[in-house]
Amino acid sequence: MSASSSVEPRALLGHRPFLLYFSARALSEFARQMGAVAVGWQVYATTGSAFDLGMVGLVQFLPTAALIFVAGHVADRFDRQRIVQICEIVAGLTAALLAWGTFAAWLSVREMFAAVAVFGIATAFDSPASAALLPGVVRDGTLQKATAVSTGAFQVAMISGPALGGLVYALAPALPYTLMAGLWWLAASLIGAIKLVGKTPVKDPPALAALFAGVGFVRRSPAIFGTISLDLFTVLLGGATALLPIFARDILHTGPSGLGLLRGAPAAGALLMAVMLARHPIRRRVGMRMLQAVVIFGIATAVFAISRSIWLSILALAIVGAADTVSMVIRIALVQLATPDEMRGRVGAVNFLFVNASYQLGEFESGVAAALLGAVPAALLGAIATIGVALLWMRLFPSLRRVERLE
Repeated sequence: MSASSSVEPRALLGHRPFLLYFSARALSEFARQMGAVAVGWQVYATTGSAFDLGMVGLVQFLPTAALIFVAGHVADRFDRQRIVQICEIVAGLTAALLAWGTFAAWLSVREMFAAVAVFGIATAFDSPASAALLPGVVRDGTLQKATAVSTGAFQVAMISGPALGGLVYALAPALPYTLMAGLWWLAASLIGAIKLVGKTPVKDPPALAALFAGVGFVRRSPAIFGTISLDLFTVLLGGATALLPIFARDILHTGPSGLGLLRGAPAAGALLMAVMLARHPIRRRVGMRMLQAVVIFGIATAVFAISRSIWLSILALAIVGAADTVSMVIRIALVQLATPDEMRGRVGAVNFLFVNASYQLGEFESGVAAALLGAVPAALLGAIATIGVALLWMRLFPSLRRVERLE
């Protein structure tokens, strides 16, 4: 066993560049999760319109989708560290404006939508640049563990961020935005303190071909294309979480507290798996393990679909979150290791677009299928389709199936 493969999570966090990166990303995600609750609650409290509430996600997604390829190219031509820093500062300024407008009572829904659009733009540029930074802040051979540790921080933010956002909004509506601004500005200062060596992006000429070079690279790399497309179809077909309110009220016959437990179960399972992978990374047959994790994801989703016990449903959703984490950690590490540094921004943009679109479209697909077939058949058919996709991908992408190690 090499020295790098035996690195403990505590030693990872003892490596100053990764500690700064990890802390900044955790603070940023925490702020983002607080904002999701605060903005959604304030929009609905202001208008009472479910349509306006739905528009929050669309207004944030559209600029992200429109700019993601430009953002990936920017991440490969300019200083990624400064790009992330600027995005954090802009997001913090936008949150500060929301706090001021809420406190002074001049903030309208139109201004909230404008702020959400700015968040979407910042996310579009932040995501590929920050993803491309990760290999440069870890020691050789520790990327899988570093990815697992970062995923654990993300899941902690997913669990606690919305809860804290709702609590402080109840105390004072302007308070969550004030905290978000402080968290983003602190994250920007931490990113700026990272010392990178030999990570100067290659400044390709700003041609249209260079802009979409990430798409071509992914298409020419069967293992990467198989990994990213597998994640797309898994979430698109197997995302039953959008139907949780229906299952909670009409099938499991529980109230808001039960719905809260159901919503927290995938994140709890994901967090436990992230901790496990941080201590015991997958060392052999990682491609096959990822495909097997997707099959387990589908089986657990099917169990959730047919369950009539809330505790069995919670267990199934926790397994869904754990299996998804195995797939996500391997996907992120595999894509980063298989991509040259000068292409990581553009490839990261393609990856982000696939993953982000899959969540958005997956919720839409689940809602339409549930409206046509009912919630239980829709979730069950989605689970079966997910298993089928994983088995099909084993045949279509043998190079992915044969990936042995993440090195």
